[in-house]
Amino acid sequence: MFDQVGEGVFRRRYDSLDLNVGVVVGDDGLLIIDTRESGRMAVELLADLTTLGRGPVRWVVNSHWHWDHTFGNELFPDSQLWGHERCALALEGHGQEMKDDVRPWFGADRRDELEEVRIVVPTNTFSDRVSVDIGRQVELSYHGLGHTDGDIVVRVADADVSFFGDLIEEGAPPSFGDSYPISWPGTLRAATEDMSRAVVPGHGDIVDRAFVESQIEELESVARIAKALLGEEMPLDEAIALGPYPAEVMTTALRRAQAVG
Repeated sequence: MFDQVGEGVFRRRYDSLDLNVGVVVGDDGLLIIDTRESGRMAVELLADLTTLGRGPVRWVVNSHWHWDHTFGNELFPDSQLWGHERCALALEGHGQEMKDDVRPWFGADRRDELEEVRIVVPTNTFSDRVSVDIGRQVELSYHGLGHTDGDIVVRVADADVSFFGDLIEEGAPPSFGDSYPISWPGTLRAATEDMSRAVVPGHGDIVDRAFVESQIEELESVARIAKALLGEEMPLDEAIALGPYPAEVMTTALRRAQAVG
């Protein structure tokens, strides 16, 4: 079921991938944030949206370019599709590669579901900040390199709610595979300058300022350790052991920092 997190603002937390989909009610339809991991899952989302009884989906926003947030885009052909310009570039240039990379996750029993996915790229893009008028203002903002190079924050000021995508992770450590570990904490701190009462992460439960501040501190710790590793102040195994996250997560974060600086 959908949880109301503000006036005319909802989220649904799906068991699959513990993913959150956001919904903002406009004058003559809905704006949704993220479309799930496949067309079949987006069909389920569309059916669930009818329970709100608030009209068709007229606007779709991708919080970033990862497959679990964008592979359902094709089910919304009549909607304005928004995303950061780097989100569009990544989906256009690496969408098929991403499909190939996630085959093991889908497995043999969901192979057809993945094969059916058609990559659809946002045609409404921006570089810094834009406001989408849906009868109320929904602000999309970019703050820098973080979980990916194209993460955005979706803020509904009149409801005091923000959707942070995977810049924030609740219920599991942050995912560093495509991240910029040294830049991420500064990007997240900049994104919290207009912190809303309710913050909806890409995965997990709704969080508040205290949670976000705690995660920034963890990410700052990862960044400090990464800088020390890059400065050859400590070996990799020692750096991994010093981190706030499990060894597997720290290994990914630090190897990514070595790759991107």
